[in-house]
Amino acid sequence: MIALVTGASSGIGKDMAKILSNMGYDLILVARRKERLEELKSKLNTNVEIICADLSKKEECISLYELVKDKDINILINNAGFGVYGPFHKTDLNTELQLIKTNICAVHILTKLFLKDFRNKNKGYILNVSSMAGIMPGGPLMATYYASKAYVLNLTRGIYQELKHENSNVYIGALCPGPVNTEFNKVSHAHFNVKSLSSMEVARCGIKGMLQRNPVIVPGKNSKLISKIVKFIPNNVLLNATFKLQEKKQI
Repeated sequence: MIALVTGASSGIGKDMAKILSNMGYDLILVARRKERLEELKSKLNTNVEIICADLSKKEECISLYELVKDKDINILINNAGFGVYGPFHKTDLNTELQLIKTNICAVHILTKLFLKDFRNKNKGYILNVSSMAGIMPGGPLMATYYASKAYVLNLTRGIYQELKHENSNVYIGALCPGPVNTEFNKVSHAHFNVKSLSSMEVARCGIKGMLQRNPVIVPGKNSKLISKIVKFIPNNVLLNATFKLQEKKQI
């Protein structure tokens, strides 16, 4: 059994790698920071292959697939991603374009390439890491990030229904955590003034939900409640509330 995890050098991806290794999975770990991956590899109990790649680049996504396509991969976890905080007219365009390429394009490319193989074998799991942000109607002060996660969530939901319609044994689902204690805050230059889950809690919930074949996985009681309530609240009310919450983030 082999699992491929992107964004495995820290946070949720790192903890998912630990869980999967403890479950007996050999691992292919992908990230840009080789030293972080080497450190993680030394702590795991199963065979680990390290691949350094910048998934914001289309050619590196395709090269990654070409490197591993002949291995019998059972699980793909698309976890690589980051956020940018600030008013849209002030945030850096190049950083946002890199966010779009990482959060959207890489997920799209790898999902499509591996899904074709999984369908041919009629087995396999794909878990795309979205966010509670993807469930909301929008994210003032983190507009690009929220939009990217909505893309991941809606893409995954659409593919899930396609697979269900054809009675496929292939699974795809979206993990939608709320605030998590990871390096995300440091990268996005934002601090969440609400209670965060640990990355290990989110990783455990994600793996469990994946193996239970849940289409959308929301870790934590509070986030689960919010994900249900937002369906009944007008978008303008939600957007105003989100803006006020985002304003409280400290740079």
